[in-house]
Amino acid sequence: MANEKPALVVFDGKFYSPMLHAYPETLFGGEFETEADYRDPYVRKLIDDKGWMLAPLIPYHHRTVAWDLPQPAPSPPDRRHWLGTDDQARDVTARLIYGFRISVLFGLTLTLVSTLIGVVAGAVQGYLGGWVDLLFQRFMEIWSGLPVLYLLIILASVVEPNFWWLLGIMLLFSWMALVGVVRAEFLRARNFDYVRAARALGASEPAVMFRHVLPNAMVATLTFLPFILSGSITTLTALDFIGFGLPPGSASLGELLAQGKANLQAPWLALTGFFSLAIMLSLLVFIGEAVRDAFDPRKSAV
Repeated sequence: MANEKPALVVFDGKFYSPMLHAYPETLFGGEFETEADYRDPYVRKLIDDKGWMLAPLIPYHHRTVAWDLPQPAPSPPDRRHWLGTDDQARDVTARLIYGFRISVLFGLTLTLVSTLIGVVAGAVQGYLGGWVDLLFQRFMEIWSGLPVLYLLIILASVVEPNFWWLLGIMLLFSWMALVGVVRAEFLRARNFDYVRAARALGASEPAVMFRHVLPNAMVATLTFLPFILSGSITTLTALDFIGFGLPPGSASLGELLAQGKANLQAPWLALTGFFSLAIMLSLLVFIGEAVRDAFDPRKSAV
């Protein structure tokens, strides 16, 4: 959808897919052995002489620099750049698409993994109770008191942050969001009659926890998932905004907002980042609420 390479090239009766494979310029009759630059008028003329190519809807990658702007960057929206360009002459529409993808993938991955860890930790803590519950609660009080932002700033000065590095650091603290909810549900349900009956029938402790008690605790768990997802995306955006997020040059909504703050004479940058972030977070919360209602047994049709 947004790429500087064409999706399909038909040259001399043969089909090529530059998005999946790198082809040298000499393959199309050029002079260099390096990969062909499909935005170069010389390469485009070589291909048009013996075939054609199918360009994507937005012929720019998030790192592509537009050298043919009619005015200095950042340039306003026009026919070629629907949302204008940033201060480095990169297409804002392409960077918005790639930044949206990174934000959603980061939020979904962090939410999924932290939910699994939080549900298991809360289930064990609430079901066993006693010293396990007491010691785990004291550990969580100490662990939750650590300043996450300061740790990220300190570690960012030692290693270069990337997607997986940020995901791992955030995962160390995000799993605690669901522990309290799951623990309360297990503490409430562990002495119910159906749990005692399952034990009397010889069911193992893991089977009682995850087959009988966990389904009743999932309604409260699913209620928090939309907020964990939106919070994960907001955290990544905030880190990118202050310069401690993804590596420089990466497409992100926080970097787009930072450019809008630094270039007040180009309001399309700030407006694009604000409305895209607001609409995305609102839609994710609505989708999460719909998923919660779909799995809620109290709202199922009779």
